[in-house]
Amino acid sequence: MANSLIDQLKKTGLVDKSKAQKVKHGQYKSKKQKTKKGEPAQLDEAKILAQKAQASKVERDRQINQQKQEEAESKAIAAQIIQMIETSRIEDRDGEIVYNFTDANVVKRINVSEEIYKHLMSGRLSIVKLGEGYELVPRPVAEKIKQRDAGCVIDIDHDVELEESKDDPYADYKIPDDLIW
Repeated sequence: MANSLIDQLKKTGLVDKSKAQKVKHGQYKSKKQKTKKGEPAQLDEAKILAQKAQASKVERDRQINQQKQEEAESKAIAAQIIQMIETSRIEDRDGEIVYNFTDANVVKRINVSEEIYKHLMSGRLSIVKLGEGYELVPRPVAEKIKQRDAGCVIDIDHDVELEESKDDPYADYKIPDDLIW
């Protein structure tokens, strides 16, 4: 009953003969590497430097791959945004009414028809950037674009309420929102 663990594992079929020989050979090598005092032999400095160089190369490659993956993702998102804008933009928007809006603290303007103007004021349409120009898209599409890149959608505050003072003499005379000068 003095069988070794390896012999017992071979009998049960968990380990075959070749694996058992590899384990024995590995044990023999580790015993051989020990010095007379029982301490492991000193590793060669060249091996240590090679391992460090390999580790730094692996880390550098990982960082480069991560950067490439991020660039590919940003390009894919930009392509999705362009496709959404081009497929759902309002084609017949030109008209005589000038609609002013701000983009990065700069007042911009586009000419729109009266119907488009009403849709912009009610919040059914939104303005998005496409390259150097601006396009009009339905509000749900603008929300999807905003999820991918918030910088492409021009925020228009449709629910602007002016503060009313209690003693305003003109409180009964409301100015219409669609007043065009």
